[in-house]
Amino acid sequence: MKKNKENNKFIPVIIFIIIAYIIIKPFFNLDGSSNKRNDSTFRILASTSTKKMDDKIIKYGKKNGIKVEIEHYGDLEIVDILNSDSSPYDAVWISNSIWLYMLDNSYLTTDSKSIVIDPVVMAIEKSKAEELGFIGTDIYNKDILNAIKEGKLKYVMASVTKTNTGATSYLSFLNSMAGSPEVLTEEMLDNNSLKEDLKSFFKGVERVSGDEEYLTEMFKNGDYNAMINYESSLIELNKELVKKGKEPLYLIYPKDGVAINDMPFAYINNDSNDTKNKEKFIKLQSYLRSDEIIKLMEEYGYRSWYGGINKKADTKVFNPDWGIDTTKYLKDMKYPSKKVITKAINLYIESLRKPTHVVFCLDVSGSMYGKGLDELKEAMNYILDYETASKNNLQFSEKDKITIITFNDKVKKIYETKYGNDTNEVINNINILETGGGTNIYSPSIEGLKILKKDSDDEYTKTVILMTDGQSNVGSYNDLRRYYIGNNENVPIYSITFGSSSEYELNKLAGLSNGKVFDGKNGLLKAFTEVRSYN
Repeated sequence: MKKNKENNKFIPVIIFIIIAYIIIKPFFNLDGSSNKRNDSTFRILASTSTKKMDDKIIKYGKKNGIKVEIEHYGDLEIVDILNSDSSPYDAVWISNSIWLYMLDNSYLTTDSKSIVIDPVVMAIEKSKAEELGFIGTDIYNKDILNAIKEGKLKYVMASVTKTNTGATSYLSFLNSMAGSPEVLTEEMLDNNSLKEDLKSFFKGVERVSGDEEYLTEMFKNGDYNAMINYESSLIELNKELVKKGKEPLYLIYPKDGVAINDMPFAYINNDSNDTKNKEKFIKLQSYLRSDEIIKLMEEYGYRSWYGGINKKADTKVFNPDWGIDTTKYLKDMKYPSKKVITKAINLYIESLRKPTHVVFCLDVSGSMYGKGLDELKEAMNYILDYETASKNNLQFSEKDKITIITFNDKVKKIYETKYGNDTNEVINNINILETGGGTNIYSPSIEGLKILKKDSDDEYTKTVILMTDGQSNVGSYNDLRRYYIGNNENVPIYSITFGSSSEYELNKLAGLSNGKVFDGKNGLLKAFTEVRSYN
């Protein structure tokens, strides 16, 4: 009897151990190592350019006993995610192999294979291309540069520091202006003549978008006649323009080289012993390279042939009237090393890009008291501090201009920088801001536009960034509208929301100015980082 009592003492302990084991087991492998993945879902980290294929991939996976989830991000954001923590993902489908080579861990991805090809090119309204003499003849990158230098050509593009099309088109043009060397070197980037050509090229930029999808929408809603984008996106846009009875774009393929994206699908090697996961990957990769998918992607405007010719391509898709000639070889550039790409991007930020003048309109009304104002100060310190911002290629350069307008029910104070990288005084003024009063989002927007009006469009890209946490209870949208239309403005008003801000009011401002609203309610710092890539 005494022995049974002794044994009973251990029952609660045993029960506790069993329960603890059940709870903890999913987070550990049998060898005791941590394991964040506790399900069999196969997760793909994919470029936004692949969204059209989601349904096909998910359905194929389901049919073959693979539960597939796909998350989409911009290509350079994918690099940041993988460098930070790759463990939640099993495969990556990115626009260009160069970004896999830019990973901190060069062994993280394996078994990479190209799915289709998508060149990045400039497209110009056909009448404008004809006026420039770009139709029916061989065009070189220097011809595009000369048209920009002569003030005959302006264009819109996606961010060089945050998007694949922006970065690869820049590298392609850079390579061409350097004389199309076998390999671009760091020393070549120090050439002053090359720098001047690149500065001239970027002087032609009218607007910059932080992502390729918005770039297309921005183009459709604005008054522009040229853009740089994926061939597939331009084909899709042309179909839409023709359907609406509008003039299509004419695609330009410089004879001395274009940026070609190979869209690789690669395995993320988080666990080299996970053979079952690898088998799933191989099945999905094989499916993406199957005749069924290749045919479908060709219908979407992707090429299944690499640089070579295809005399049987569907001319309803690859329309010769749009400048697309699939019977000609495309000269691809050889991408430089990681070190050279990094230097080239830094050179662009500091010296080459067209300077920007940004007006930040900061809400300091009574509703901003406490947490709101603290978050605003933190975000502005991050964006304006050169060293901090440069870690994510967000820094302002010496030639940039920054204006700060604080407002409540009226414009309160205006602060300006002499140089975009000298912001200590502005930061100090922001850090002592106090709140009070009502909210009027319209008068600071008008004031910002008036300030920007003083600068030449040829010298600066211009942006108003409005930040507010509440509904405007003073002022009138019609006042802003009258000013904007009456002064023939073409400056985007970007808004960042947080707190109880009215997206209805801010969307009206975005619609008026071909701008955009960014959600800061779930992370103000992230929203500021995102909007920074749009100017």
